[in-house]
Amino acid sequence: IETIRISQTLYPGVKFLILTVFDDDDKIFEAIKAGASGYLLKDEKVPVIIGWIQELIEIGGAPMSPRIARKAMNLLMNQPPKQNLELPDYLPIQDELSNREIEVLKLLVDGLDYKATAEKLFLSHHTVRKHIANIYNKLHISSKGQAIKLATKYKLI
Repeated sequence: IETIRISQTLYPGVKFLILTVFDDDDKIFEAIKAGASGYLLKDEKVPVIIGWIQELIEIGGAPMSPRIARKAMNLLMNQPPKQNLELPDYLPIQDELSNREIEVLKLLVDGLDYKATAEKLFLSHHTVRKHIANIYNKLHISSKGQAIKLATKYKLI
C-alpha cells in the first residue's frame, strides 16, 4: 500500500492492481485511497483475473473481486449522502474535452446508452466506455447525473 502511495506520485500514468489474500476492510480501503485501480483476491480463476487486467488496461475499469465489491458497496450504503453537489461557476468544458468526448456527452445527455452511442458514432462500445471514463476523469465527476448536470449548467446541450 505504501509503495502504491509513493509510486502514484512518481508514475501517475501507471495503474496499480492489488492481487492478494487479504480481504479485511482496512486493507481494501487503504489500498484504494493510496491509488490502487482495483483489488482482486488470489482465489479468483486465472482467466477471470486476466479479463479484469485487460479491462483495466483497455477501458480503465476498476476490477474488484465480488467479495471486495460487496464490502465496498456496504461501506458506501452506510455513508450519509452528500448534500447539494456544488459545481463551479465556470468550467471550460470545451477546453477540457475533445470534440469526440463532447459528442459522446451530448448523446449521453440525450439518453442514449453505450451501444446506441457507439452505433450512432460508428465506434465500438469499448471506445464509448473509454470516452465516458475520460469525461468523468477530466471533469472530476463519477456519474451520468453529474455529467448531465454539468452539460446543462454550462450550456453544452
